[in-house]
Amino acid sequence: MLPFFILLYLCVSIAIGLYASRRVKSREDFMLAGRSLPLSMATFTVFATWFGSETLLGASATFADEGLLGVIEDPFGATLCLILVGLFFARYFYRLNLLTLSDFYREKFGKKTEIVSAVCMAVSFFGWIAGQLIALGVILHTVWGLSMLQGILISTAIVTVYTLAGGMWSVAMTDFVQTICIIAGIIMVAWFVTPTDYNWQSIALPEHFFDFTPKEKSLNSWLNYLCAWITLGLGSIPSQDIFQRVMSSKNEKVAVRSSVIAGLMYLVIGMIPLYLAFVAKYVWQIPAQDSQALVTTLVMSKTPVFIQILFFGALMSAVLSTASGAMLAPASVISNNLLKPLLAIRSEQRLLVMERLSVFFVGTVSMLLAISSNDIYELVGESSAIGLVSLFVPMLFGIYGKRHYAEAALLSMITGLLSYLFCEHFMHTEFPALLIGLGCSLGSYCVVHWIMHVINKNSPSKSKAI
Repeated sequence: MLPFFILLYLCVSIAIGLYASRRVKSREDFMLAGRSLPLSMATFTVFATWFGSETLLGASATFADEGLLGVIEDPFGATLCLILVGLFFARYFYRLNLLTLSDFYREKFGKKTEIVSAVCMAVSFFGWIAGQLIALGVILHTVWGLSMLQGILISTAIVTVYTLAGGMWSVAMTDFVQTICIIAGIIMVAWFVTPTDYNWQSIALPEHFFDFTPKEKSLNSWLNYLCAWITLGLGSIPSQDIFQRVMSSKNEKVAVRSSVIAGLMYLVIGMIPLYLAFVAKYVWQIPAQDSQALVTTLVMSKTPVFIQILFFGALMSAVLSTASGAMLAPASVISNNLLKPLLAIRSEQRLLVMERLSVFFVGTVSMLLAISSNDIYELVGESSAIGLVSLFVPMLFGIYGKRHYAEAALLSMITGLLSYLFCEHFMHTEFPALLIGLGCSLGSYCVVHWIMHVINKNSPSKSKAI
């Protein structure tokens, strides 16, 4: 029965995507759903940005092993990001009427900065998408006994087809249905697995399990705590997927409210998988060699079949919604900010075809990465870090600065990214590489901006400020 309902759910997702394609008449329809989403759809699609396999399986496993301090990045940092976007960025960006976030860098700093930002954004998404494809492959392997290769190939085909067909309209419509499935599924699971006559005070928890701040007085522990907050909390603000979903709202009030409400929803709903893992490990004491299997083992062993159908539907919903939006985001940047100026295409229909071909390209590259990589979840965790060390500082100065110098933005992006990668993967510094990269990005921007300001002040006729 479970395999049949999973197959039915996949068919419904594809059908919704194909139906959504009827609404696509232009690139704005494809990339931003015609900027017409009402509050409910806009909120659900922003909520679905991150509620994927990492939230249901990854964060819950970390919580069961490490306690509350282990999940500061997700869901707390992710919640912080969505609320900050709603309060400080959504209204500003909505008024600019842009298709991609790289368009903003072009308007403020010029075409070279647009290209560098587009490359940084696009590259950071491939690992994220590949992680979702692996998660879908695991589900199909669990339910139908398919090999991982077969599962990844089928998952790629499904996500690519309905994203390619309807673009943001497909993402929004499927996210709306999938979010309802997610909420209903995990709430029902929590209801069924919670014992009614259990003595909760008898649970033997590790020391400091529910601590929210580090108990160590060392500087490094607090710096790592700060990194946990800002990796998603700040690093995902300059991200095309969030930008795209917020900018699809029908007006700026909806853009602001949908992001804030989605952030609060994410915090509340994101706590339920943590609770499920807690119940599995410390109440039912379910043995699991891999902590990521705690929740699925709990569901399979302690719930009836119809609850299992709801849960796996919720899990499938979470991964599909994250994967589709993540696939559309880099495709939009690649087509609009890399291929369009390179090929000098002006026809709206040809640009729309190129956008769809970019979705196919992103899906193919992510599939190959999912098949070939054994450490895919490390790539998933690094995507937000790349945005923080390369794109965040120029974005802030682009919004709040009075003068904008392309040289400052370019050097900030390049030095921030290279210093982070060097310290993280080669030097393995004790001081957090994320803060080194962010510091280099900020420092290089300020220094070059000051130098350019002095030069232009002395030679106003040769000003390069944009």
